[in-house]
Amino acid sequence: MIQSTYLKTKKVCKVKFSYNGALAEKVELFGLNNDWQTPIEMAKKKDGSYVAEVSLPIYSKQEFKYLVNGTEWTTEPETEQSWNEFGTTNSVINL
Repeated sequence: MIQSTYLKTKKVCKVKFSYNGALAEKVELFGLNNDWQTPIEMAKKKDGSYVAEVSLPIYSKQEFKYLVNGTEWTTEPETEQSWNEFGTTNSVINL
């Protein structure tokens, strides 16, 4: 799930990413600001979900994926999808 909060005084948007996966032991977020090398580790909550809050530039298109347990790439089902160079899809949000 994605929640966006636009800040009036800055040209950024706070975006909260949430991932729910019963078998997840570790979830990382990749691709924001076109950075596919540096993961953002998501924090595990008491209910078993994972969250990360990231400030992103407004008027930007962001592609991303979740990496679950270091082996399984997955997308956010609530977002647009875009084909990538590997023949799979990335999640897309437009801020």
